[in-house]
Amino acid sequence: MHDPILQVQDLRAEFTTPDGIVRAVNDVSFSLSPGKTLVLTGESGSGKSTIALCIMGLLPNTGRVTAGEVMLKGRNLLALESDEMRLLRGKEIAIVFQDPSSSLNPVLTVGQQVEEIITNHLDLPRRDARRQAIDVLARIGLPEPNEVVKRYPFQLSGGMAQRVMIAIATALRPEVLILDEPTSALDVTVQAAILDDLQRLQQEQGTSILLITHDLGVVAQMADEVAVMYAGRVAEYGSAQAVFSRPRHPYTWSLLASRPRWDKGREEQGRLMQIRGTPPSLIDLPEECPFVPRCHKATSVCRIEQAPPLEAIEGDGHLVACYNPMYVSDDDEQA
Repeated sequence: MHDPILQVQDLRAEFTTPDGIVRAVNDVSFSLSPGKTLVLTGESGSGKSTIALCIMGLLPNTGRVTAGEVMLKGRNLLALESDEMRLLRGKEIAIVFQDPSSSLNPVLTVGQQVEEIITNHLDLPRRDARRQAIDVLARIGLPEPNEVVKRYPFQLSGGMAQRVMIAIATALRPEVLILDEPTSALDVTVQAAILDDLQRLQQEQGTSILLITHDLGVVAQMADEVAVMYAGRVAEYGSAQAVFSRPRHPYTWSLLASRPRWDKGREEQGRLMQIRGTPPSLIDLPEECPFVPRCHKATSVCRIEQAPPLEAIEGDGHLVACYNPMYVSDDDEQA
């Protein structure tokens, strides 16, 4: 077993709003192994993207990290000065945001934007930087990269723009790549092609990927390990195989039960499950488990205790934050 390349420990983050303090991330811990893919999944507003911003040191002025550590190869990123963090971004750790149209500069060509990340970190002549930019675009699967470098963002399709963003993020071959909903705005054909390219790049370069998505199909395709987020906390954590085949948290089980199963007929599948209610407000989180109002397995201990800690439920690294977790017999009863 290799030591984790990225480790998040007891991370807390909050935002100041006119309505109060939003506790967006609450005691989140996970680790990313070299060359592997860890997926953060869960409903919108569960804190996934905030974790990415904390790791990259890109929280807005209204946000702040109040506790925890983010260790990249033994260095605590939260303790670095802004200039030190700027040297790491793009070179050792990089991020691809959800919407390329808002991330690309509309008045610069694609080539200029790819070259910028290269020349900021490497002392290269402009001609060599342009050649390297073309190579990066070709590596990510863009056809005719010699022409693409001359185009402006408005001349690109959604899939091409997202590939350009991935090219910028991977230009210097960072060891850790964070992908925040990289395919959510794309059609399924383009999405599948981009995911295939990311897996190919990962195999070629040994990149460690932290992927943020609410698409369970993407989770199943990409993940080595999965952390299921709910109300700013990790509800369940384990290998993709364990989480998908043996979900233990009622929230994870409900998420999986709410998706169509193409391997089953309509009669065998039955009516899809609906998770009742809505996620709680992060401004005034209760001390109890935040999933209690929506949980079909909640007991009295769930309502009088503090939020349950993330603890091992099996010997294979499968962790669950639940006082009354699911078991096989429970699955049979709910089927």
